Amino acid sequence: MYQPRKNNLIFSFFSWYIQFIIKKDFSAFKYGEVEIKQDAAILVLANHFSWWDGFFLFYINKKVFKKQFHVLVNAENYTKVGFLKYLGAFAAENKGKDVLETLNYAGKLLDNPQNLVLVFPQGKLYSNHLKNISFEKGVMQMINASQKKINIIFAATFIDFFAKRKPSAYTYLQHWENEEYVSLQLLKSAYNKHYDQSVVKQTQLIG
Repeated sequence: MYQPRKNNLIFSFFSWYIQFIIKKDFSAFKYGEVEIKQDAAILVLANHFSWWDGFFLFYINKKVFKKQFHVLVNAENYTKVGFLKYLGAFAAENKGKDVLETLNYAGKLLDNPQNLVLVFPQGKLYSNHLKNISFEKGVMQMINASQKKINIIFAATFIDFFAKRKPSAYTYLQHWENEEYVSLQLLKSAYNKHYDQSVVKQTQLIG
């Protein structure tokens, strides 16, 4: 299993750099704020359509949640994009037993109230125009490996240009008050309800 690495200098630089490139490449980045229980970790479930997705949520964490950032990525991105490991990225090295170990590791991260874990439940990149977000089974393995004292945050991000040369990005957040019994179907259904509502809000925007 590939785990995050610590290097304060690299972390500080890329923390600044992510903020810099978002401001440079986008005419605006807008996001909501949500109330959370401060004495519990945060699990963020987000749609995955671009190279930017993790950086958007990293930025939101820096500005809003202020937790230790972690993100589950695939092995290829972990090894190819060298700095990700210093921003809290972790990954399964290979399939099978290592995947289970990685999901259990994520569950343990969620037992520490200082942590935020970002997961893209689709498992890979899909279009920003999807009508429904699919969920891989690993999400439940992660939740079940934790003590389940967590804030579950739904994030839905969309990009539009309107009348500007540079696009604007919008992330809609919802704190889901999870049931005591959480199933994959319940989680997927609740997330897609948030996603649908976010699409409606996005289509009502005027450039």
